[in-house]
Amino acid sequence: ETSSYRSNPLGLAEFALSRKDPEYVGKAKEVQKAEKAREAGQNPVDALPEVGGVFEALKSNLPQYKIDNDTVGIGSTIFAVKPGDGSAREQAASCQKVLGGWANIACEYATKRYRSNLINWGMLPFIVDKGELPFANGDYIFIPEITKAVKEKASTIQAFVVNKDMKPFELKMDELTDDERQIILDGCLINFYRNSR
Repeated sequence: ETSSYRSNPLGLAEFALSRKDPEYVGKAKEVQKAEKAREAGQNPVDALPEVGGVFEALKSNLPQYKIDNDTVGIGSTIFAVKPGDGSAREQAASCQKVLGGWANIACEYATKRYRSNLINWGMLPFIVDKGELPFANGDYIFIPEITKAVKEKASTIQAFVVNKDMKPFELKMDELTDDERQIILDGCLINFYRNSR
């Protein structure tokens, strides 16, 4: 069913994670609408009303961070225990990016190739310790000052589950090369090559 879309990332993305989470594509698109509105200088709350509650919770509970449409982006992420061992690992990363994906969170990555694909698409390859997860499907996660963390080669990054407790937890990233860090900061490998000229 999907093979005819191999050279059509937008079409192929419609099938992303369809067997694992049939609601993923729709949810990711809703989040992407909010980010597109924010990038266009519009209010992301108009595109996705629940974002308003998220921003208010951040402002009231984490006053040490500047929280506004210029400083906080909105992207989707997935969690998997050990992603990247299937035959479609190349398309898996591109489909997530097409749908507005900004990161993966995993206990480990099945292959270095899949992790590299995430990086090449400008997504963050986070690791979380095995055990009970601090977040659930559908939760918003706030990762403050992520650009600074990537630039400064941080291996441990503080994140918060956005709820009434605003509980902090740790995300990790295995070591990145200088080029990999710059690819993430540039948004993808194509931008990295363009900016290197």
